[in-house]
Amino acid sequence: MIKYSVLILIVLAVSVNAKPGVGIIGGKTAKAGQFPFAAAITKSTSTGSYFCAGTLFKNKWVITSGQCVDEAQLFTIRIGSNSLSSNDANAVRLSTDIYYLHPEFNKTTLENDIGLIQFRLAITYTEYIKPVSLLSTIKIPDYTSVITLGWGQTSDETSGLVDELNYVYLTTLSNDECKLTYGNQITDNMVCAEGNYNEGTCKGDLGSPMILYGGALTYLVGVSSFISANGCESTDPSGFTRIGPYGSWISNITKSNSVYL
Repeated sequence: MIKYSVLILIVLAVSVNAKPGVGIIGGKTAKAGQFPFAAAITKSTSTGSYFCAGTLFKNKWVITSGQCVDEAQLFTIRIGSNSLSSNDANAVRLSTDIYYLHPEFNKTTLENDIGLIQFRLAITYTEYIKPVSLLSTIKIPDYTSVITLGWGQTSDETSGLVDELNYVYLTTLSNDECKLTYGNQITDNMVCAEGNYNEGTCKGDLGSPMILYGGALTYLVGVSSFISANGCESTDPSGFTRIGPYGSWISNITKSNSVYL
């Protein structure tokens, strides 16, 4: 009899204080400007401040997880620097309280786990601040090599964030394979990915992008959504929300119609 892992969201309640180390399970430290669309988000609510991540989209938007925007009162977003704490001249810090949560987001099942944050003013692009090239509305094929990134925990025993942005290569799985771990909680709007052993996302990586490179273009194909109850260092795959099914929703809100594959 197959015993399924309990689906558990990547907890937002991680320390916003950064420390040295390599983030993402099995990750590598990113170079300056390597991922100019990476956004570090501090979310303030009535109960405290929580960290998540997102992807710069156009010059006024960040795409992230629904969990990241749910019940938010204020967002502080840092873009342009891989470091969470340094006085990097390339970094831009913005605050906003404008967000959009998918109307059918389900906190229990994590279905439709996607949200948008809007800046009050358009951001200026630089060598270190650029949006993702395209959003993919096609279903990413199984067994595709992708990249995810973030500032999350490095292990189950080590709590808190790391200071430097890190990334890791993963391979997408079929949903049938993903269901062997998570059961029928997995829907067509989700995608799982795994590394060579236990590489993947951890607490603090919520909302981080799953990206695919196509020549000089960067496609956003997923948003980090959940991990296994067995822990970050287990060999269970990481879970993401597929971007494809939400193209029309994103387009209607952002009024963009020329950014999709």
